[in-house]
Amino acid sequence: MASTFKSFLNSDITTTRTLLHEVVPMTGSIVARTYVSSGVETNIKTYGHGMLQSVYDYPYLSSSANHIFDISVGVHPDWEAGAPGAAITVGKATKNNIYAQMAQMLVGFDENGNVRKFDKDGNFSDTTTDKYTNCAFLSFSRLLVKDEIKKGSFEIHLGVRNGPAQNFTLDNLFYNTADAAANGEGIMRIYDKGAADEFRVNSPVGEYGILYAAGCSNTGTPATCPDGIDGRDDGSVNDPVVTNVAVVADASVANHVRVGLIYYQAGIAVLNLDAFRGVQGANATWNGGVLFAGNSAAGGPNANTFLTWNYLGGGEKNLQQVLTTYTVDDFARGLRERVHNIKFNNTTELNSTIYFCRANHNEFNYSSNPTYLNGSKIRVKENTTDSPVSYLTTVGLYSADNELLAVAKLSEPLKKDPTNELTLRVRLDY
Repeated sequence: MASTFKSFLNSDITTTRTLLHEVVPMTGSIVARTYVSSGVETNIKTYGHGMLQSVYDYPYLSSSANHIFDISVGVHPDWEAGAPGAAITVGKATKNNIYAQMAQMLVGFDENGNVRKFDKDGNFSDTTTDKYTNCAFLSFSRLLVKDEIKKGSFEIHLGVRNGPAQNFTLDNLFYNTADAAANGEGIMRIYDKGAADEFRVNSPVGEYGILYAAGCSNTGTPATCPDGIDGRDDGSVNDPVVTNVAVVADASVANHVRVGLIYYQAGIAVLNLDAFRGVQGANATWNGGVLFAGNSAAGGPNANTFLTWNYLGGGEKNLQQVLTTYTVDDFARGLRERVHNIKFNNTTELNSTIYFCRANHNEFNYSSNPTYLNGSKIRVKENTTDSPVSYLTTVGLYSADNELLAVAKLSEPLKKDPTNELTLRVRLDY
Protein backbone atom coordinates (compact mmCIF):
# COMPACT_ATOMS: atom_id res chain seq x y z
CA MET A 1 0.00 0.00 0.00
CA ALA A 2 1.33 3.37 -0.97
CA SER A 3 2.03 5.92 1.72
CA THR A 4 2.29 8.91 -0.58
CA PHE A 5 -0.31 9.86 -3.17
CA LYS A 6 -0.33 12.42 -5.96
CA SER A 7 -3.53 13.61 -7.61
CA PHE A 8 -3.88 13.91 -11.37
CA LEU A 9 -4.53 17.26 -13.00
CA ASN A 10 -6.81 17.53 -16.02
CA SER A 11 -3.74 18.00 -18.20
CA ASP A 12 -2.39 14.64 -16.98
CA ILE A 13 -5.21 12.58 -18.52
CA THR A 14 -6.19 12.08 -22.16
CA THR A 15 -8.19 9.55 -24.17
CA THR A 16 -7.61 7.88 -27.55
CA ARG A 17 -9.53 5.56 -29.90
CA THR A 18 -7.80 2.95 -32.04
CA LEU A 19 -9.47 0.83 -34.74
CA LEU A 20 -8.03 -2.63 -35.30
CA HIS A 21 -8.96 -4.55 -38.45
CA GLU A 22 -8.85 -8.21 -39.47
CA VAL A 23 -9.51 -9.64 -42.92
CA VAL A 24 -12.42 -12.11 -42.88
CA PRO A 25 -12.55 -14.32 -46.00
CA MET A 26 -15.37 -16.82 -46.61
CA THR A 27 -15.05 -19.07 -49.62
CA GLY A 28 -17.93 -20.59 -51.50
CA SER A 29 -16.59 -24.03 -50.70
CA ILE A 30 -17.43 -23.48 -47.03
CA VAL A 31 -20.78 -21.87 -47.72
CA ALA A 32 -21.96 -24.77 -49.89
CA ARG A 33 -21.18 -28.48 -50.16
CA THR A 34 -17.93 -28.77 -48.21
CA TYR A 35 -19.27 -30.95 -45.40
CA VAL A 36 -21.73 -33.45 -46.84
CA SER A 37 -22.81 -36.67 -45.16
CA SER A 38 -25.42 -38.94 -46.77
CA GLY A 39 -26.49 -36.08 -48.97
CA VAL A 40 -26.92 -33.65 -46.04
CA GLU A 41 -24.76 -30.57 -45.54
CA THR A 42 -23.67 -30.97 -41.93
CA ASN A 43 -22.45 -27.39 -41.52
CA ILE A 44 -25.84 -25.94 -42.53
CA LYS A 45 -28.44 -25.71 -39.79
CA THR A 46 -32.15 -25.39 -40.51
CA TYR A 47 -34.91 -24.70 -38.02
CA GLY A 48 -38.49 -25.77 -37.47
CA HIS A 49 -39.72 -22.19 -37.75
CA GLY A 50 -38.30 -22.01 -41.30
CA MET A 51 -37.34 -18.33 -41.05
CA LEU A 52 -33.61 -18.57 -41.65
CA GLN A 53 -30.73 -20.90 -42.39
CA SER A 54 -27.44 -20.82 -40.46
CA VAL A 55 -24.01 -21.45 -41.98
CA TYR A 56 -21.14 -22.81 -39.87
CA ASP A 57 -17.48 -23.25 -40.77
CA TYR A 58 -17.58 -26.89 -39.63
CA PRO A 59 -20.34 -29.44 -38.92
CA TYR A 60 -22.47 -27.53 -36.45
CA LEU A 61 -22.80 -30.41 -33.97
CA SER A 62 -19.05 -30.26 -33.39
CA SER A 63 -17.64 -28.21 -30.53
CA SER A 64 -15.13 -26.79 -33.02
CA ALA A 65 -17.82 -25.19 -35.19
CA ASN A 66 -18.15 -21.42 -35.43
CA HIS A 67 -21.31 -19.70 -36.59
CA ILE A 68 -20.57 -17.62 -39.71
CA PHE A 69 -23.84 -16.05 -40.85
CA ASP A 70 -27.57 -16.53 -41.35
CA ILE A 71 -29.50 -16.30 -44.61
CA SER A 72 -33.13 -15.28 -44.90
CA VAL A 73 -35.48 -13.65 -47.37
CA GLY A 74 -38.28 -11.16 -46.83
CA VAL A 75 -41.03 -9.83 -49.06
CA HIS A 76 -43.17 -6.75 -48.46
CA PRO A 77 -46.89 -7.16 -49.28
CA ASP A 78 -46.58 -4.34 -51.82
CA TRP A 79 -44.32 -6.54 -53.96
CA GLU A 80 -47.17 -8.91 -54.79
CA ALA A 81 -49.45 -6.00 -55.63
CA GLY A 82 -46.87 -4.52 -58.01
CA ALA A 83 -45.84 -7.74 -59.70
CA PRO A 84 -48.68 -9.43 -61.64
CA GLY A 85 -48.67 -13.16 -61.20
CA ALA A 86 -46.39 -12.93 -58.15
CA ALA A 87 -48.82 -14.21 -55.53
CA ILE A 88 -46.91 -15.97 -52.75
CA THR A 89 -48.36 -19.44 -52.21
CA VAL A 90 -45.65 -20.88 -49.90
CA GLY A 91 -44.57 -19.17 -46.68
CA LYS A 92 -46.31 -15.88 -47.34
CA ALA A 93 -46.70 -14.94 -43.67
CA THR A 94 -43.11 -15.96 -42.90
CA LYS A 95 -41.64 -13.91 -45.74
CA ASN A 96 -43.81 -10.88 -44.89
CA ASN A 97 -42.88 -11.11 -41.21
CA ILE A 98 -39.17 -11.37 -41.96
CA TYR A 99 -39.29 -8.25 -44.10
CA ALA A 100 -41.23 -6.38 -41.41
CA GLN A 101 -38.86 -7.48 -38.66
CA MET A 102 -35.69 -6.54 -40.53
CA ALA A 103 -37.14 -3.23 -41.73
CA GLN A 104 -38.27 -2.32 -38.22
CA MET A 105 -34.80 -3.04 -36.84
CA LEU A 106 -32.65 -1.59 -39.64
CA VAL A 107 -34.80 1.17 -41.15
CA GLY A 108 -37.12 2.21 -38.33
CA PHE A 109 -40.42 4.09 -38.37
CA ASP A 110 -41.68 7.16 -40.18
CA GLU A 111 -43.32 10.18 -38.59
CA ASN A 112 -46.68 8.38 -38.56
CA GLY A 113 -45.37 5.34 -36.72
CA ASN A 114 -45.33 3.10 -39.81
CA VAL A 115 -42.40 0.80 -40.55
CA ARG A 116 -40.33 2.22 -43.40
CA LYS A 117 -39.33 0.20 -46.45
CA PHE A 118 -35.70 -0.26 -47.41
CA ASP A 119 -34.65 2.71 -49.53
CA LYS A 120 -32.15 2.52 -52.40
CA ASP A 121 -30.23 5.67 -51.51
CA GLY A 122 -31.21 6.16 -47.85
CA ASN A 123 -33.14 9.35 -48.63
CA PHE A 124 -36.67 8.62 -47.45
CA SER A 125 -38.09 11.98 -48.46
CA ASP A 126 -37.05 12.24 -52.10
CA THR A 127 -39.42 9.68 -53.66
CA THR A 128 -41.65 6.75 -52.81
CA THR A 129 -40.75 4.67 -55.85
CA ASP A 130 -37.13 3.80 -54.96
CA LYS A 131 -37.90 1.11 -52.39
CA TYR A 132 -36.72 -2.47 -52.00
CA THR A 133 -39.73 -4.71 -51.44
CA ASN A 134 -38.04 -8.12 -51.73
CA CYS A 135 -34.70 -8.67 -50.07
CA ALA A 136 -32.21 -11.35 -49.13
CA PHE A 137 -30.67 -10.84 -45.69
CA LEU A 138 -27.18 -11.99 -44.74
CA SER A 139 -26.66 -11.54 -41.01
CA PHE A 140 -23.03 -12.09 -40.06
CA SER A 141 -21.89 -13.47 -36.72
CA ARG A 142 -20.65 -11.05 -34.08
CA LEU A 143 -17.64 -13.36 -33.75
CA LEU A 144 -16.59 -12.23 -37.24
CA VAL A 145 -17.92 -8.68 -37.37
CA LYS A 146 -16.61 -7.68 -33.91
CA ASP A 147 -17.63 -4.04 -33.39
CA GLU A 148 -18.44 -3.34 -37.04
CA ILE A 149 -17.57 -4.06 -40.66
CA LYS A 150 -14.93 -1.68 -41.99
CA LYS A 151 -16.45 0.74 -44.47
CA GLY A 152 -15.35 0.15 -48.05
CA SER A 153 -14.15 -3.41 -47.44
CA PHE A 154 -17.28 -5.49 -48.02
CA GLU A 155 -17.57 -7.69 -51.13
CA ILE A 156 -19.70 -10.59 -52.32
CA HIS A 157 -18.87 -12.41 -55.54
CA LEU A 158 -21.85 -14.30 -56.95
CA GLY A 159 -21.92 -16.77 -59.80
CA VAL A 160 -24.20 -15.43 -62.54
CA ARG A 161 -25.34 -16.46 -65.97
CA ASN A 162 -27.17 -14.91 -68.87
CA GLY A 163 -28.94 -17.77 -70.58
CA PRO A 164 -31.02 -20.86 -69.88
CA ALA A 165 -29.30 -23.17 -72.36
CA GLN A 166 -27.54 -25.25 -69.70
CA ASN A 167 -28.24 -25.89 -66.05
CA PHE A 168 -26.20 -23.62 -63.84
CA THR A 169 -24.81 -25.96 -61.21
CA LEU A 170 -22.20 -25.97 -58.50
CA ASP A 171 -20.41 -28.77 -60.31
CA ASN A 172 -19.02 -26.39 -62.94
CA LEU A 173 -18.18 -23.71 -60.38
CA PHE A 174 -20.60 -21.09 -61.69
CA TYR A 175 -19.48 -21.33 -65.29
CA ASN A 176 -18.61 -23.89 -67.91
CA THR A 177 -16.01 -23.18 -70.54
CA ALA A 178 -18.15 -24.80 -73.22
CA ASP A 179 -20.99 -22.32 -72.88
CA ALA A 180 -19.52 -19.48 -70.82
CA ALA A 181 -19.22 -17.14 -73.76
CA ALA A 182 -22.64 -18.01 -75.15
CA ASN A 183 -24.49 -17.73 -71.85
CA GLY A 184 -22.43 -15.08 -70.17
CA GLU A 185 -21.46 -17.14 -67.14
CA GLY A 186 -19.06 -15.53 -64.72
CA ILE A 187 -18.76 -13.73 -61.40
CA MET A 188 -20.71 -10.63 -60.40
CA ARG A 189 -18.91 -8.38 -57.94
CA ILE A 190 -21.12 -6.66 -55.36
CA TYR A 191 -19.40 -4.22 -53.00
CA ASP A 192 -19.81 -1.01 -51.00
CA LYS A 193 -18.04 1.20 -53.48
CA GLY A 194 -16.83 4.49 -52.00
CA ALA A 195 -18.44 3.85 -48.62
CA ALA A 196 -15.33 4.88 -46.67
CA ASP A 197 -16.08 8.48 -47.67
CA GLU A 198 -19.85 8.30 -48.19
CA PHE A 199 -22.20 6.47 -45.85
CA ARG A 200 -25.58 7.08 -44.20
CA VAL A 201 -26.33 7.61 -40.51
CA ASN A 202 -30.15 7.70 -40.44
CA SER A 203 -30.62 4.10 -39.29
CA PRO A 204 -31.57 2.97 -35.78
CA VAL A 205 -28.63 0.55 -35.79
CA GLY A 206 -25.93 3.00 -36.86
CA GLU A 207 -24.11 3.62 -40.11
CA TYR A 208 -24.81 1.92 -43.43
CA GLY A 209 -23.65 2.09 -47.02
CA ILE A 210 -24.98 1.29 -50.47
CA LEU A 211 -24.01 -1.95 -52.23
CA TYR A 212 -23.22 -1.65 -55.92
CA ALA A 213 -22.71 -4.21 -58.65
CA ALA A 214 -20.03 -3.54 -61.22
CA GLY A 215 -21.47 -3.55 -64.72
CA CYS A 216 -20.54 -3.26 -68.37
CA SER A 217 -21.40 -0.05 -70.14
CA ASN A 218 -21.17 -1.97 -73.42
CA THR A 219 -21.27 -5.59 -74.44
CA GLY A 220 -18.07 -7.40 -75.15
CA THR A 221 -14.69 -8.05 -73.57
CA PRO A 222 -13.35 -7.38 -70.07
CA ALA A 223 -11.80 -4.18 -71.39
CA THR A 224 -15.26 -2.60 -71.47
CA CYS A 225 -16.12 -3.89 -67.99
CA PRO A 226 -14.04 -1.80 -65.58
CA ASP A 227 -13.99 -2.61 -61.89
CA GLY A 228 -14.59 -6.22 -62.21
CA ILE A 229 -17.06 -8.60 -63.66
CA ASP A 230 -14.51 -11.33 -64.00
CA GLY A 231 -14.73 -15.09 -64.11
CA ARG A 232 -12.01 -16.24 -61.76
CA ASP A 233 -11.04 -12.93 -60.23
CA ASP A 234 -7.36 -13.33 -61.09
CA GLY A 235 -7.03 -10.92 -64.01
CA SER A 236 -6.47 -13.57 -66.64
CA VAL A 237 -7.53 -12.53 -70.13
CA ASN A 238 -8.99 -16.00 -70.67
CA ASP A 239 -11.35 -15.80 -67.73
CA PRO A 240 -15.01 -16.36 -68.52
CA VAL A 241 -16.77 -13.03 -68.29
CA VAL A 242 -20.39 -11.96 -68.14
CA THR A 243 -20.79 -10.83 -71.74
CA ASN A 244 -23.59 -9.49 -73.89
CA VAL A 245 -25.08 -7.50 -71.04
CA ALA A 246 -25.63 -3.85 -70.37
CA VAL A 247 -26.56 -1.71 -67.41
CA VAL A 248 -30.03 -0.48 -68.22
CA ALA A 249 -31.30 1.43 -65.19
CA ASP A 250 -30.43 2.95 -61.84
CA ALA A 251 -26.89 3.73 -62.92
CA SER A 252 -26.26 6.03 -59.98
CA VAL A 253 -22.49 5.58 -60.23
CA ALA A 254 -20.63 5.18 -63.52
CA ASN A 255 -20.72 1.53 -64.62
CA HIS A 256 -22.40 0.52 -61.34
CA VAL A 257 -25.92 0.07 -60.12
CA ARG A 258 -27.39 -0.09 -56.64
CA VAL A 259 -28.27 -3.62 -55.56
CA GLY A 260 -28.56 -3.41 -51.77
CA LEU A 261 -27.42 -1.99 -48.45
CA ILE A 262 -24.80 -2.93 -45.86
CA TYR A 263 -25.30 -2.07 -42.18
CA TYR A 264 -21.86 -1.85 -40.64
CA GLN A 265 -22.45 -2.00 -36.88
CA ALA A 266 -25.28 -4.53 -37.20
CA GLY A 267 -23.24 -6.71 -39.58
CA ILE A 268 -26.17 -7.26 -41.97
CA ALA A 269 -26.13 -7.15 -45.78
CA VAL A 270 -29.41 -6.56 -47.63
CA LEU A 271 -29.57 -7.61 -51.29
CA ASN A 272 -32.39 -6.38 -53.49
CA LEU A 273 -33.70 -9.36 -55.43
CA ASP A 274 -35.29 -7.26 -58.16
CA ALA A 275 -31.75 -6.54 -59.33
CA PHE A 276 -31.18 -10.20 -60.19
CA ARG A 277 -33.76 -10.77 -62.89
CA GLY A 278 -34.13 -10.43 -66.62
CA VAL A 279 -36.35 -7.84 -68.24
CA GLN A 280 -37.59 -9.91 -71.15
CA GLY A 281 -40.47 -12.34 -71.49
CA ALA A 282 -42.60 -13.35 -68.53
CA ASN A 283 -40.80 -11.12 -66.06
CA ALA A 284 -40.98 -7.90 -68.01
CA THR A 285 -43.76 -6.55 -65.81
CA TRP A 286 -41.81 -6.77 -62.55
CA ASN A 287 -41.43 -3.45 -60.78
CA GLY A 288 -38.29 -2.02 -59.19
CA GLY A 289 -34.76 -1.41 -60.42
CA VAL A 290 -33.24 -3.54 -63.15
CA LEU A 291 -29.58 -4.51 -63.19
CA PHE A 292 -28.92 -6.17 -66.52
CA ALA A 293 -30.84 -6.77 -69.70
CA GLY A 294 -30.22 -10.33 -70.84
CA ASN A 295 -29.34 -10.91 -74.47
CA SER A 296 -27.75 -14.33 -74.62
CA ALA A 297 -25.85 -14.93 -77.83
CA ALA A 298 -27.14 -18.48 -77.89
CA GLY A 299 -30.66 -18.17 -76.63
CA GLY A 300 -31.71 -14.65 -77.53
CA PRO A 301 -33.57 -12.53 -74.96
CA ASN A 302 -33.43 -14.24 -71.60
CA ALA A 303 -36.71 -14.43 -69.74
CA ASN A 304 -35.08 -15.84 -66.64
CA THR A 305 -32.48 -14.18 -64.48
CA PHE A 306 -28.82 -14.09 -63.64
CA LEU A 307 -29.51 -16.14 -60.53
CA THR A 308 -31.38 -19.31 -61.35
CA TRP A 309 -32.21 -22.31 -59.17
CA ASN A 310 -32.09 -25.65 -60.96
CA TYR A 311 -31.79 -28.13 -58.07
CA LEU A 312 -35.38 -27.67 -56.91
CA GLY A 313 -36.79 -29.94 -59.57
CA GLY A 314 -38.84 -29.24 -62.64
CA GLY A 315 -36.07 -27.40 -64.49
CA GLU A 316 -34.67 -23.96 -63.85
CA LYS A 317 -36.64 -21.58 -61.66
CA ASN A 318 -36.35 -17.83 -61.80
CA LEU A 319 -36.47 -15.64 -58.74
CA GLN A 320 -40.15 -14.85 -59.04
CA GLN A 321 -40.97 -18.56 -58.98
CA VAL A 322 -38.64 -19.20 -56.06
CA LEU A 323 -40.06 -16.34 -54.00
CA THR A 324 -43.64 -17.37 -54.57
CA THR A 325 -43.58 -21.17 -54.49
CA TYR A 326 -40.53 -22.21 -52.44
CA THR A 327 -39.55 -21.94 -48.79
CA VAL A 328 -36.98 -19.70 -47.15
CA ASP A 329 -34.69 -22.72 -46.76
CA ASP A 330 -34.97 -23.44 -50.49
CA PHE A 331 -34.08 -19.85 -51.28
CA ALA A 332 -31.14 -19.89 -48.86
CA ARG A 333 -29.71 -23.01 -50.44
CA GLY A 334 -30.05 -21.56 -53.92
CA LEU A 335 -28.26 -18.38 -52.89
CA ARG A 336 -25.51 -20.25 -51.06
CA GLU A 337 -24.71 -22.28 -54.15
CA ARG A 338 -24.08 -19.06 -56.07
CA VAL A 339 -21.57 -17.64 -53.58
CA HIS A 340 -18.04 -17.59 -54.96
CA ASN A 341 -16.67 -15.77 -51.93
CA ILE A 342 -17.53 -13.17 -49.30
CA LYS A 343 -14.92 -10.98 -47.71
CA PHE A 344 -14.66 -7.94 -45.48
CA ASN A 345 -12.51 -6.40 -42.79
CA ASN A 346 -13.94 -6.39 -39.31
CA THR A 347 -13.25 -3.66 -36.76
CA THR A 348 -12.37 -3.80 -33.09
CA GLU A 349 -12.67 -0.42 -31.40
CA LEU A 350 -10.02 -0.05 -28.72
CA ASN A 351 -10.68 2.86 -26.35
CA SER A 352 -7.81 3.97 -24.12
CA THR A 353 -7.31 6.38 -21.24
CA ILE A 354 -3.73 7.57 -20.88
CA TYR A 355 -2.41 8.80 -17.53
CA PHE A 356 0.81 10.81 -17.41
CA CYS A 357 2.30 10.05 -14.01
CA ARG A 358 4.81 12.82 -13.32
CA ALA A 359 7.47 12.47 -10.65
CA ASN A 360 9.10 15.88 -10.08
CA HIS A 361 12.63 16.24 -8.81
CA ASN A 362 11.54 16.46 -5.17
CA GLU A 363 8.96 13.65 -5.32
CA PHE A 364 9.15 9.87 -4.92
CA ASN A 365 12.82 9.85 -3.96
CA TYR A 366 12.07 7.46 -1.12
CA SER A 367 10.88 3.90 -1.41
CA SER A 368 7.81 2.49 0.32
CA ASN A 369 9.53 -0.89 0.52
CA PRO A 370 10.11 -1.80 4.20
CA THR A 371 13.62 -3.05 3.37
CA TYR A 372 14.56 0.46 2.24
CA LEU A 373 15.29 1.28 5.89
CA ASN A 374 17.69 -0.39 8.28
CA GLY A 375 17.52 0.79 11.87
CA SER A 376 15.69 3.96 10.79
CA LYS A 377 18.47 4.69 8.33
CA ILE A 378 18.24 4.67 4.55
CA ARG A 379 20.25 1.74 3.22
CA VAL A 380 21.42 3.56 0.09
CA LYS A 381 22.95 6.46 2.01
CA GLU A 382 26.43 6.07 3.46
CA ASN A 383 26.81 9.70 4.54
CA THR A 384 24.24 12.14 5.84
CA THR A 385 25.04 14.46 2.94
CA ASP A 386 24.22 11.84 0.30
CA SER A 387 21.06 12.38 -1.73
CA PRO A 388 18.31 9.77 -1.32
CA VAL A 389 17.96 7.33 -4.18
CA SER A 390 15.03 5.09 -5.10
CA TYR A 391 14.08 2.84 -8.01
CA LEU A 392 10.62 3.04 -9.52
CA THR A 393 9.17 -0.37 -10.35
CA THR A 394 5.39 -0.01 -10.04
CA VAL A 395 2.68 2.57 -10.65
CA GLY A 396 -0.60 2.26 -8.75
CA LEU A 397 -3.79 4.06 -9.73
CA TYR A 398 -6.07 4.78 -6.78
CA SER A 399 -9.62 5.98 -6.35
CA ALA A 400 -10.53 9.18 -4.48
CA ASP A 401 -10.78 7.19 -1.23
CA ASN A 402 -7.36 5.58 -1.75
CA GLU A 403 -8.61 2.20 -2.99
CA LEU A 404 -6.17 0.55 -5.40
CA LEU A 405 -7.83 0.17 -8.83
CA ALA A 406 -5.02 -0.71 -11.24
CA VAL A 407 -1.34 -1.60 -11.16
CA ALA A 408 1.23 -1.04 -13.91
CA LYS A 409 4.64 -2.71 -13.81
CA LEU A 410 7.74 -1.23 -15.45
CA SER A 411 9.88 -3.45 -17.65
CA GLU A 412 12.95 -2.46 -15.57
CA PRO A 413 13.55 -0.32 -12.46
CA LEU A 414 14.10 3.39 -13.10
CA LYS A 415 16.52 5.30 -10.90
CA LYS A 416 15.01 8.35 -9.21
CA ASP A 417 16.79 10.99 -7.13
CA PRO A 418 16.49 14.76 -6.60
CA THR A 419 18.53 15.47 -9.72
CA ASN A 420 16.04 14.05 -12.24
CA GLU A 421 12.34 14.01 -13.10
CA LEU A 422 10.33 11.20 -14.68
CA THR A 423 7.05 11.01 -16.57
CA LEU A 424 5.52 7.55 -16.82
CA ARG A 425 2.80 6.96 -19.41
CA VAL A 426 0.17 4.48 -18.21
CA ARG A 427 -2.53 3.35 -20.67
CA LEU A 428 -5.77 1.60 -19.74
CA ASP A 429 -7.50 -0.17 -22.67
CA TYR A 430 -11.19 -1.10 -22.68
